[in-house]
Formats: sequence, C-alpha cells, structure tokens
Amino acid sequence: QVQLVESGGGLVQAGDSLRLSCAASGRTLSSYDMGWFRQAPGKEREFVAAISWSGGRVYYGDSVKDRFTISRDNAKNTVYLQMNSLKPEDTAVYYCAAAGGTLYIGSQYRSAGNYNYWGQGTQVTVSS
Repeated sequence: QVQLVESGGGLVQAGDSLRLSCAASGRTLSSYDMGWFRQAPGKEREFVAAISWSGGRVYYGDSVKDRFTISRDNAKNTVYLQMNSLKPEDTAVYYCAAAGGTLYIGSQYRSAGNYNYWGQGTQVTVSS
C-alpha cells in the first residue's frame, strides 16, 4: 500500500505560480499511474491532471490546460503539479492520487473512481 503526502499549497495572488508536490512512501511510485484532483467548497471533486507510470502520457482538465504541468520523478518517488497563471477559480483543496490498476485511456485517468490511494490534500487559495 502506498501513502501519499501533498505539499506546496498556500495563498497567492492571481497570476502567480505554485508547485505542488506529492511524495509517496510505503511503495515505489514508479508502478502507479498518478492523478491530481481538486475540490472547492460546495463543488464536486474535479479532475486536474494525470500522468502515466512512465511519464509518457499526460492528461489535463480543460480548465487548467496550458497553465498547469504534471510531471514525476520516480527516483524521488514524487509527482509534481506546476501551476502557472493562477486564477481565483483555481482555489481549492488539491489531492494527489494513485491508481489501483493500470489505466489505458484518457477517460480512465479522468475518473476519480479509478484511484485507490489518496493524500490528505493541500489548500491552494488564489486572491484576486
């Protein structure tokens, strides 16, 4: 079983950047497809980005495409989410997650139900 811990959240102004990290323990991350999701108060959990176990495939939600970049360093057992040009509507708790099985197509990566392991979340607040 893998344990995930997110870090890097905080309070920033619109237009600023943040980099979130998701560190794993318990098992190596290299065998897991990984995703980032977010949830704002009163809203459903939203897919943000995902990356295949090898890093060869990446997927983004429409609202963050061209602003956010997901990456991974399997040697460091860490997944990252670089967030640029932040907007107030990006305010949410951000969660990283590890898939329970191999994912093959984009719709699988975008579905929270395909992820078995979740971190506790890190708060990102973007002021206008």
